[in-house]
Amino acid sequence: MICPYCTGTETKVVDSRDTNDGKAIRRRRECEKCQARFSTYEEIEIMRLTVIKRDGSRQEYDRKKIEIGLRKALEKRPVSQEKINKAIGDIEYEIQAKEGSEISSKEIGKMILEKLKEIDDVAYLRFASVYKSFKSAESFRKEMEKMETS
Repeated sequence: MICPYCTGTETKVVDSRDTNDGKAIRRRRECEKCQARFSTYEEIEIMRLTVIKRDGSRQEYDRKKIEIGLRKALEKRPVSQEKINKAIGDIEYEIQAKEGSEISSKEIGKMILEKLKEIDDVAYLRFASVYKSFKSAESFRKEMEKMETS
């Protein structure tokens, strides 16, 4: 890896540790020229995964879409950036564990809902209202009752 400070010089790994429950590796690096230290993170990259949309169309998997959906649901909620990143990592890990080249957007939505249920009730309801296409306040009420009983 090339040093981001003096650019062009190779760096050496000083320390490596697992992070995010073993789903990523944090490496401390040091530039051999300027002695600057910095961290890099290595994560599993989901390659060539096709998402089947509700209308039957197919799109290439895009991590950003999960991140955008989570951020919208969690907007103005007291949830740390670290928790959001961990949730994204957990969802991607679960997608990767499916071991297929295709996954439905419905399955991804369910994974996001489950993760939001663990993190924040309000964010869960926000996401569920879009994902489940609530048409009325009655739909919200029923979903809230379901949450309270589980």
